[in-house]
Amino acid sequence: APLPGGDGSRGSLVREMARRFEAYKRKVVQPFFRDHFARIDRQVVLVDALGAINQGPRAVEDLRGAMSEILGSFKPGRNGFLTQLLRGKRVEKILFAATKADHLHHSQHPSLTAIMEALTRDARDRARFAGADTSAMSLASLRATTETTMIHDGETLDVVRGSLLETGKEAAFYPGELPKDPAHLLSPARAGADKWLDQDYQIMRFAPARLTLRPGDGPPHIRLDRAAEFLIGDRL
Repeated sequence: APLPGGDGSRGSLVREMARRFEAYKRKVVQPFFRDHFARIDRQVVLVDALGAINQGPRAVEDLRGAMSEILGSFKPGRNGFLTQLLRGKRVEKILFAATKADHLHHSQHPSLTAIMEALTRDARDRARFAGADTSAMSLASLRATTETTMIHDGETLDVVRGSLLETGKEAAFYPGELPKDPAHLLSPARAGADKWLDQDYQIMRFAPARLTLRPGDGPPHIRLDRAAEFLIGDRL
């Protein structure tokens, strides 16, 4: 990565870091886009929205901006015969997916999806304007928790339970109540707030459970089938 401080003198760390960064773009990034990325017409963008919410408003605003800028890496649109011939293959469908949905009780999944839709609205609007089909959802490709309820200070909480990744100990976890209106998160994020005013949101790292599957059964997941249906259902 380049370092701040201008061009730097010959042989300096700043000059060497800048030289290697340009070489990385030329020898790694550009060939990847030319030889691999340019042939993709369906794309899923995995987003750690819960991790950003846990880190605070500034991280959420950074994520929102990144989701808009990432469309610069794609060529969204429809793949008509002349379009492919003249302009190359375009990305027809883009799914923005909030990961780690298993770290929340299913009652909060609609709120997470709504936050995901709000975070990616600028990016999705740009893609739709170019002719691409977009969607946002919350999912977990490998479910690591189970759901239960518990009483805390006289209040019933919907929690998830699983084995902690670092220690292996069983734990029940309540991350906080996500707002049903995404503006309660995005407004302070856009305003540059240092922390959430009304509530702190937390996240734990759960380890996948040991699986004993029958032949033909797949691992437990959340909405992976709906993601596949959106991305490739029309091809099947």
